[in-house]
Amino acid sequence: MSTPVFIQLRCKPGTTYKVAEEIIQREIHSELYSTSGEYDLLMKIYIPEDEDIGKFINGHLLDIPNIDRSLTTLTFKAF
Repeated sequence: MSTPVFIQLRCKPGTTYKVAEEIIQREIHSELYSTSGEYDLLMKIYIPEDEDIGKFINGHLLDIPNIDRSLTTLTFKAF
């Protein structure tokens, strides 16, 4: 079973669509949304059971250029 994780991303001004395109090409997300407010993108990903969550996010997502900040929310149970 994999773990669903929500990640919010703040991008450098004017680069949100470039960051989103890179995420789409990597095919690591379940859902990806453009958002208003403090963060520019919201994504849902499923981390494989045998993967370390931090290493997976750093190795598959946070090396994308123009990401200024991220906020990761771990999930425990769906209702």
